[in-house]
Amino acid sequence: MERILKQRDRLLAASARLIGLTSTAVAFLLLVLGGTPLPALLIALPLFVVLAGVQFRMGSTKAVEWPIASIVLGLATIVLLRCEVAGAFAGWIGVTGTAIVPLPVADAMRVLSSASIAAAGILLTISLGRMLVLVGAFAATMITVVVVFAGQPLLGLAALSTLAGWSGLVAAGSVLSAGLLRAARRVSSIGRAHRSERQASETEAQRRQGARLLHDTVLATLTLLAHSGVGVSREALRRQAGDDARLLRQLRLSATPLSMSAGAQGGEETADGGSGDPGGSLESVRNRFERLGLDVSWHGAASVTLPPGKLDAFLLALGECLENVRRHSGVKEAHVTITDDETTVRALVTDNGTGFEPAAVPAGKLGYRESIVGRLVEIGGNARVFSAQGSGTTVVLEVPR
Repeated sequence: MERILKQRDRLLAASARLIGLTSTAVAFLLLVLGGTPLPALLIALPLFVVLAGVQFRMGSTKAVEWPIASIVLGLATIVLLRCEVAGAFAGWIGVTGTAIVPLPVADAMRVLSSASIAAAGILLTISLGRMLVLVGAFAATMITVVVVFAGQPLLGLAALSTLAGWSGLVAAGSVLSAGLLRAARRVSSIGRAHRSERQASETEAQRRQGARLLHDTVLATLTLLAHSGVGVSREALRRQAGDDARLLRQLRLSATPLSMSAGAQGGEETADGGSGDPGGSLESVRNRFERLGLDVSWHGAASVTLPPGKLDAFLLALGECLENVRRHSGVKEAHVTITDDETTVRALVTDNGTGFEPAAVPAGKLGYRESIVGRLVEIGGNARVFSAQGSGTTVVLEVPR
């Protein structure tokens, strides 16, 4: 909000400076092109220069003194021009004293009152105190115009143009200020909604991550125990249960789950919370399924090099593929082929088991949809499954480097 207010003040100041300097230059140009005698121009020039300098400064600072100084100098310039008409211009127009104001001088005075001076009003719309100054400045301008044009044919036109100029510029400043404040409030509201949505997304991501970890570890171990650990040694069950206990303890103590490739699968956690040596992490997957009685034939690359977060997701998805082979395929052997190139790491997991129909997997099942596909999609990867009843299963995992 504070930044929006600063932007508003800068925009109003720039607008006031541009309108003020432009109208001041136009007023002086009207005097020059209207044939004003050189002595009169030389008398008026210093006030025009000082007025332009004040207007330039008015667009560079928030101080209210500069708009007030601009208004005072503008009024002084109008009075000077009227005095010049009554005295120094006497020889030019052929009369003395209360001479009729020549049209070029009248036009210059009207530009000063309706635009050059009124430009300062743009900066007097942003607070109640400044608005009080604005009312006083407008009253002073109208009084000055009525006085200097008293008895002149252009009095009505001068008063009307002054009223129109002040009304238009003050309205423009007010609309601009109010519009920016509304935009600031909307931006703030959108920011709050975005933060709420992001927090909800992070909470949902943590929930899904926790569900995946529990599904891949604790629930798998409980299922194994429910089947009396058929085909798995007591030592393997003990180590698996120990890994699960460490995971549950870490989830209870920390909002950030332990790197599974380093923790739950028996590897070492690095200082940044990621995976340890890539080869050792892949080796931990091999050791885990050897303990669980699944005969896995490994082909291709002996190690995988990925950033910690991507390596964790890759190893967890690979482990879930092998867990599905162990639990659901009806066979005790699988083949894993790992390949990599400059852009992608791939793993091909194949078994000759009973197979299944991927389209028939219920939406609530976590194993394939979340622990494999969902996990890889979150890091920009992909998983594809090829299977049919009685024809075995092949799963292709792809992770970008």
